[in-house]
Amino acid sequence: MTESSLKHLAIIMDGNGRWAKERGLSRTKGHEQGAETIRHITTYCAEDDEIESVTFYAFSTENWKRPKLEVEFLMKLLDKYLKNELATYQKHGIKFQAIGNINEFSTTLQKRIKETEVQTKDNKSLTQVLALNYGGRAEITMAVNNLISQGKTSVTENEISLALQTPYKDIDLLIRTSGEERISNFLLWQLSYAELYFTPTSWPDFTAKELEDIIRQFKTRNRRFGDIK
Repeated sequence: MTESSLKHLAIIMDGNGRWAKERGLSRTKGHEQGAETIRHITTYCAEDDEIESVTFYAFSTENWKRPKLEVEFLMKLLDKYLKNELATYQKHGIKFQAIGNINEFSTTLQKRIKETEVQTKDNKSLTQVLALNYGGRAEITMAVNNLISQGKTSVTENEISLALQTPYKDIDLLIRTSGEERISNFLLWQLSYAELYFTPTSWPDFTAKELEDIIRQFKTRNRRFGDIK
């Protein structure tokens, strides 16, 4: 059996609020600790010779339903994270990219996102993708509408794939933390043949060691892609 190759990793970061509640802390403390975890996991992936891209589900199109103060905090945390992480991106050769509709964010945050993309565009060791105001159905709908606007009257799977926002199309492994076992409108097209792994660990407690263990298990899986081999 050939060892499974891991080039594109996707992570649904779940459990920040519950992690904080269990410790008698505010939900914002959970989000702050979760941001630290993103840094550690991204750095680990940048040092891995095989992983080319890691995509984090950072803010979904449904997350606007959360309390206004929490949403405002998340926007400020994202701005602070990108500002602080620029040095880490450059040190480890990490290219940053955002997917999703960032036009609904403040002008200041949009500027921070776009500037970070420009400043890191030539980095080669890893692409870190943050899905921001992102929904899988919305991404597919936008891709098809873009193709229609180009005059297409019918489209192929390959054309849709190329019209999507993600720089690396197919996901090899999806991890979701905190015990939930669903994909929550995340990368619906790209997950078609992904291996799925659900861990009870809350995102703030997720470590590079656990990721390493999950990857080791992933590599033992026989990915047939519809074949019988």
